[in-house]
Amino acid sequence: MKKNLLVVLLTVVLAVFAAACGTKEAEKTSASGEKEKEEITVKHQLGETKVPENPKKVVVFDFGTLDSLDKLGIEAAGVPQENIPSYLSKYEDAKYENVGGLKEPDFEKINEMEPDLIIISGRQQDSYEEMSKIAPTIFMGVDTTKYMESFKENVTTLGEIFGKEEEAEKEFAKVEESIKELKEKASAGGEKALIVLANDGKVSAYGAGSRFGIIHDEFGFAAADEKIEVSTHGQSISFEYITEKDPDYLFVIDRGAVAGGESSAKQVVENDLVKNTKAYKNGKIIYLDPDYWYLSGGGLESVAGMTEEVSGSIE
Repeated sequence: MKKNLLVVLLTVVLAVFAAACGTKEAEKTSASGEKEKEEITVKHQLGETKVPENPKKVVVFDFGTLDSLDKLGIEAAGVPQENIPSYLSKYEDAKYENVGGLKEPDFEKINEMEPDLIIISGRQQDSYEEMSKIAPTIFMGVDTTKYMESFKENVTTLGEIFGKEEEAEKEFAKVEESIKELKEKASAGGEKALIVLANDGKVSAYGAGSRFGIIHDEFGFAAADEKIEVSTHGQSISFEYITEKDPDYLFVIDRGAVAGGESSAKQVVENDLVKNTKAYKNGKIIYLDPDYWYLSGGGLESVAGMTEEVSGSIE
């Protein structure tokens, strides 16, 4: 009787042990399965999107995001090659898929790629719904009314998506520090600046809160005109206006240089009227790199470059 009882007890113990082992193994398998399917919910200007953690095949239309990813050691699989800024020329190589133009995405090509993630910004926002049907799509343009906050949020999000949190934080801190130093220099001088976009024979002005307003809002330059209307295409102005405002610094972005213009910004801007300004007389007409300012911006590399060239204009 005792012997039978012992056998029964031993059988029960072994069964419990085996069940425990089986449960543990099942838990491992379950945990592994969940890890493979982990997602991050990204809230952005156009909605809320569930993004797979560490996506392998990414299509990027926003060049600021592209240069941030590149800085973090992450390569995109597809980009709009016909518009690539010169500082990102590596992406012109045939090993990267050409997904169309900035305003005319090649949906057929993108669909063929079967990407894990698509990243867009302002120029593609009208295509958001169609992009979302192909793959998880997020908007990563910079909100120019709160540039640094928006820039940081984008970099942080990229770090979270690709498991590069520490690197993202470190690289952002470097850019933030350089901007702080620039702001101290610019604000100390008390000089006023005007920002214009030259497009063949026409010029438009941009003020605080605009697409180029970082010069006022974050870099510390006072505005020569505080009443410039905020719009995507800027406020259309005359050369008499530039003379009237008489800025100490005139920052010029040459759209024609990256959009096939027929005349250079220098030819357009440095006319007899503008030559009467303090900016011209003191050698402070600064031609900014349109790759950073017009095509890109809002990325770890582009914002660092923007900061460096503006800082270099201050004596």
